[in-house]
Amino acid sequence: MDALKRFGWPGSAGAAQRLACTLAWLLAVWAGAACAGEVRTSSFRSDALQDTVHYTLLLPEGYDSQGPRYPVLYLLHGHGGSEHDWLRHGRLQATVDELITSRAVPPFIVVMPGGGKHWWVDSAAARAQTALVHDLVQEVDARWHTLPRREGRMIAGLSAGGFGALMAALRHPDRYSAAAVLSPAIYVPEPPADSAARTVPAFQRHGQFDAGAWQALNYPAWWDAYRRQPHQVALYIHSGDHDHLGIAWQSALLFQRVVAHQPQAVALRISDGGHEWAVWQRALPEAIRFLFEHRLPKRQPRHARRNADANCGRSIQLGAPGRILAKGHCRS
Repeated sequence: MDALKRFGWPGSAGAAQRLACTLAWLLAVWAGAACAGEVRTSSFRSDALQDTVHYTLLLPEGYDSQGPRYPVLYLLHGHGGSEHDWLRHGRLQATVDELITSRAVPPFIVVMPGGGKHWWVDSAAARAQTALVHDLVQEVDARWHTLPRREGRMIAGLSAGGFGALMAALRHPDRYSAAAVLSPAIYVPEPPADSAARTVPAFQRHGQFDAGAWQALNYPAWWDAYRRQPHQVALYIHSGDHDHLGIAWQSALLFQRVVAHQPQAVALRISDGGHEWAVWQRALPEAIRFLFEHRLPKRQPRHARRNADANCGRSIQLGAPGRILAKGHCRS
């Protein structure tokens, strides 16, 4: 502080200290802004679709194809979207840069495939899930410097992409370690009248929406098979409380099912907002932190298991305004 006074700083020692702190903060902001990820685009021929799949990548600052391998987040868009949506509307690059710069998460790659209106499922219309889970993963692991195993892969998506991410995780839990579904379009027993799901060929017969086709491809049909296999895919669920498609309630139903099976590997958040980018932008930082906190298997302490059993039966507890928290559920 004496040095500041020698250069003519007229304020008190406290004021000088505040100036020094401000300068330090500005330097930190500048340093963080300099650590920007790189956006690239690519494409490949999918055997499952017999067509070209385009995808966009966000590579971490200093990406090195000869250095340590990077975890990958596969991030899916909504109905009728594209591989550019998350970068254009989701504040993705700024969010990822901030998380990596602050060391909240390690450097990682984001892969955003273009999926059109297939909803990422296999059907007579298109083998979109196979293209996502097999063809895309094979392409990314071969071309980019990834960590090519289960704990190196996470998957997330919004709306129809949330549906696709959940189904990929449940049907292929050996592929992904963690998943995040934001405003997932996972309607049980069937989509509301104004849902775009009713227009998707995968869920239609003879050009009309078919409830049986929808239910055969939705998550309840595959839940028992998921429970019987040895892997647990950690799951983060987030919805706006004013989602006009009723997804907040659908998210709570999904949470109740998952928490009974894996109480330490699931989270539900209900925040202010509708079916909109403002909700997904706010949810993204916490979702990514959750994915990284849960992508590696953790052994549950015995006392934690005893506490979970003791609290069995207390299902959903309201937390801070606009949030629902898991609290004390049964193990299955």
